[in-house]
Amino acid sequence: MAQNNNINKNYEKMPNLGRMGGGGPQRFSPTAKPKNTKATLFRLIKTFMIWRKSFLVAVVLTLISSTVSLFTPLLLGKAINTFNTKTNRVDTSLLTMTLIVLVSCYLTSWIIDTLTGVLMTKVTQKLVKHIRTEFFSKLQRISLNFYDTRSHGDTMSRITNDVDNISSTIAQTTTQLVASIFSVTGAFVMMLVLSPLLTLVAMVSIPFFLVLTKTIASRSRKYFLGQQQKLGALNGVVEENIIGLKMVKAFNRQQNVLTDFKSINNELCSYATKAQIWSGFMMPFMNVINNLSFALIACAGGILSIEGTITVGVVVSFLTYSKQFGQPLNNIAGMFNNIQSALAGAERVFEIMDEEEEAPDRISIQALTNPKGEVEFRNVSFSYNIGRSVLKNINFKVNPGEVVALVGETGAGKTTIVNLLTRFYELDQGKILIDNTDITDISRNNLRSCFSVVLQDTCLFTGTIYDNIRYSRPSASDMEVKEAAKLAHADGFISRLPKGYDTIVTGSTDNLSQGQRQLLAIARAILCNAPILILDEATSSVDTKTEKEIQQALLLLMNNRTSFLIAHRLSTIRDADKIMVIGSGEILESGTHDELMKNKGDYYEMVVSQMGLPVV
Repeated sequence: MAQNNNINKNYEKMPNLGRMGGGGPQRFSPTAKPKNTKATLFRLIKTFMIWRKSFLVAVVLTLISSTVSLFTPLLLGKAINTFNTKTNRVDTSLLTMTLIVLVSCYLTSWIIDTLTGVLMTKVTQKLVKHIRTEFFSKLQRISLNFYDTRSHGDTMSRITNDVDNISSTIAQTTTQLVASIFSVTGAFVMMLVLSPLLTLVAMVSIPFFLVLTKTIASRSRKYFLGQQQKLGALNGVVEENIIGLKMVKAFNRQQNVLTDFKSINNELCSYATKAQIWSGFMMPFMNVINNLSFALIACAGGILSIEGTITVGVVVSFLTYSKQFGQPLNNIAGMFNNIQSALAGAERVFEIMDEEEEAPDRISIQALTNPKGEVEFRNVSFSYNIGRSVLKNINFKVNPGEVVALVGETGAGKTTIVNLLTRFYELDQGKILIDNTDITDISRNNLRSCFSVVLQDTCLFTGTIYDNIRYSRPSASDMEVKEAAKLAHADGFISRLPKGYDTIVTGSTDNLSQGQRQLLAIARAILCNAPILILDEATSSVDTKTEKEIQQALLLLMNNRTSFLIAHRLSTIRDADKIMVIGSGEILESGTHDELMKNKGDYYEMVVSQMGLPVV
């Protein structure tokens, strides 16, 4: 509980993450109930039908191959009937012709199956590309609250492992299912033509097959879904451990992390074992049923041939058709675990695809041209969770070019104000205006182009330093990038790197210190040149000397710009035009440094405690 409380107190330090919404990621939440299998299957088929022309060609080729295969048992029977046991003679010409046709059928079937396999592989990979693209596109449109309540590793597992399961299953089973259905139907018709009596004997196995399929399906499906969920949870643990490895080692938590990993890994092992065991029952039982059916048909056929009712060739043909009738059922049984796993994965993918997106921009939006940077909050209230207000009836106005400092205890609501201003979250009540225009009447793209942002937790992307600074304005020249770096006092350490501005950095590696990464973020904000500047503890990771140098650069940057500073250091906030003290979701007091010091309120107590002086 203590750890959760510490996490809750530090949420305000994560402006892009908001709130966990109920105690953290759902990694340890109870296993979700299985969704509607039929709905998932139909939705998957609907997506697949985007390439219906290619699929139709594959189906036609499969049907041709299956049709050709249907004639091979009949030809085999005719070949056997060329041997006359009574006269001990062989109709050589008929046997030769039959064998030629039989070999031609086998070759034709092989060629068509190869073409179908190549075509289906192409279609399957297009489907996977489409699903992943749609999935990733959806992630860009989902509200930030989604990321607050989900393990990132689980989300990554869905776009990789679950989509791969869908891919492999479609590649293996789509045409096989079509061929199996056609083969079962065709073999049944041919069996009826050859011998209705033997067909009746063959049908004895059908009820056993239906009972077996229903029993195993009801048992195994929940285990396959649990397997996919635990795999996502395991990915979440691995991701957290890799990202936070230094903290794990620093606090000697290796054994605790390993215990968590073993716990989830054991659950994954349990679900996977049960899923494979139950699905593994299918093939052995199917083989038993098919072999019993084959034995019954052979005995009955032998009796009928002795009585002269049918020929030996017909019996051989019928036995081959019975194999063709049973083999597709075996194929379905063999694909059973893949199908179950794919449906479980598809459910998890579609669950994300159905997540609520950010509220769309209004149809009658207004464009902010040459924004001045006036900001006003009118009776703004907001809560991340229903019943737990974070901001209560906030009112203030910032004139263009003013510097406003937001101070207060961690969790007071400072970062929330910035999150609402940038419209990362939607208001519960009230209005936020920029240049007297409601931000909900402005498109998000237009709105966010008004801001330059420097966060406490610096985010870098894989690419060169040029790319990372230019991220805020892709059209900027190399010279402009260097000028921004110089203003941010980042040019010095960049120039000392082996490849300078062409040095490759990533968001996860530690080839730069936290302070250097923060300097790059400040350079990025300088390059953006937006009318409103947001600095969230922008100098928290740099030394005192560098902080003074950055503050000089920030003074230039804040000139004629509306600026919001979230900071705790007195040196950062004392020169602000207005200081607002936030507490319990309200503005406790507001004014300049001198005014608030004279009032001897919350701000005064904060300052004197920071300076180590006794409160007078």
